[in-house]
Amino acid sequence: MTYEELKTKILKANPRANIQLLDNCHLIADEIHSTQKRLSGDPYMSHALEVANILSELKMDSSTISAGLLHDVLEDSSMTFEELKEKIGEEVATLVEGVTKLTFKAKPEKEIRQADNFRKILLAMSKDIRVIVVKLADRLHNMRTLQYLSEAKRRENAEETLHIYAPLAHRLGVGRIKWELEDLSMKYLFPAEYEEIGDKIAVKRAQREKLVEEAKTLLETKLKENNINASILGRAKHFYSIFQKMKRLNKDFEEIYDITALRIVVSTLEECYIVLGVIHAIFKPIPGQFDDYIAMPKTNRYQSLHTNVIGPNGLPLEIQIRTKEMNETAEFGVAAHWYYKEGGQRDKKSENKIEWLRHLIEWMTEVKDSKEFMDLLKMDLFGDEVFVFTPKGDVFSLPAGASAVDFAYAVHSSLGDKIMGAKINNKMSPIRTELKTGDIVEIITSSGSKPNPDWLKFVRTNKAKQKIRHFLKMKEEEEEKKGRKG
Repeated sequence: MTYEELKTKILKANPRANIQLLDNCHLIADEIHSTQKRLSGDPYMSHALEVANILSELKMDSSTISAGLLHDVLEDSSMTFEELKEKIGEEVATLVEGVTKLTFKAKPEKEIRQADNFRKILLAMSKDIRVIVVKLADRLHNMRTLQYLSEAKRRENAEETLHIYAPLAHRLGVGRIKWELEDLSMKYLFPAEYEEIGDKIAVKRAQREKLVEEAKTLLETKLKENNINASILGRAKHFYSIFQKMKRLNKDFEEIYDITALRIVVSTLEECYIVLGVIHAIFKPIPGQFDDYIAMPKTNRYQSLHTNVIGPNGLPLEIQIRTKEMNETAEFGVAAHWYYKEGGQRDKKSENKIEWLRHLIEWMTEVKDSKEFMDLLKMDLFGDEVFVFTPKGDVFSLPAGASAVDFAYAVHSSLGDKIMGAKINNKMSPIRTELKTGDIVEIITSSGSKPNPDWLKFVRTNKAKQKIRHFLKMKEEEEEKKGRKG
């Protein structure tokens, strides 16, 4: 891609783009990288242009795309932050500096290295989420050109991508980057399985396309009868998601039926539920295979209705239903909703919606042990979610395996400290009971109840662990004072 092609693409998507800034940044990057080559033999500037292109496809603002063009200049030249700031302004220079600081140094122990890397990432995110979006774009292009590295380096990069960058893309809701990072990582970490799935998907392509076309034609007719204009798209699932399902269910490829999905995009929230009714009137739903992520959005703000049905010719088919806005959020995540007006200020309202990031940063500095830090982080970043209700109908998202104690602390700290029992779906249950999506939980408290050290063995949320430890520490300090006075 040339810079002129990139500029045309940016202006088409955003006529208000700051072209003067982009031109200036391109000139600086081009001058610094002019003599540098990549391992592929391509000019180094091709990488900077591709990173900027990925950011433009994510609909990022001019400052972020400019930072993509310049993301390596501080690392690859003698230019200082102050010099860069003078040339292109503080905003872009600060983004470039943030990305530069995310260059990870190798350490002897993997656990310590990963913990240090994640601490750096979280700190960068707390200052400006766009730093991570640039880093994700940088990593994605590097993964696309990984074949030029040694086998050991390919595996190392793929492993880091699968365990750090893909989960971050997921948490930020940037689906299109997450899927590609996972598939590219799988290609180098599980090459035989990657090739096998690719071959088998290719063999069944004709059958799959026929199934999708029949379902699509039937649905289009029925939706028009209901005066609903919808965009219907068929797609095969990503290789890594199929691979994960095979492992999770201990099944062969031939036993995984829902490798095909239909996505229906409509205009309004109400139409989503009307479409769901139409689908279930045409195709038989598979019991237990329906998820309402509209009523209960995921923590990365993903919303959609998912249903699995028996489609044409008796073959299973997954169907996703969402609005245009929900589809943007699913594909672009924070990149779509992190509204930076051109030359304006950060939108704090959008920023505050990323609650999980605020919680992570709150406890990050308190947890010093690298293993504990990584365990807690994996729970927050990689774990599945359950959605649990209060008796009044308020919904709380918790990690899979969370207990009534976790729920109590999620509602309010004082509720967790005083819990003595729980009613789950109107039935008295032990407070360590694992909660399931849809459970209605009523916490029973007592003024005489106090956090118990044994709770630390089963609670899953960082907040619960933190509050229990804090209480136990305060209690220990009080007893020490009494001991000294005695």
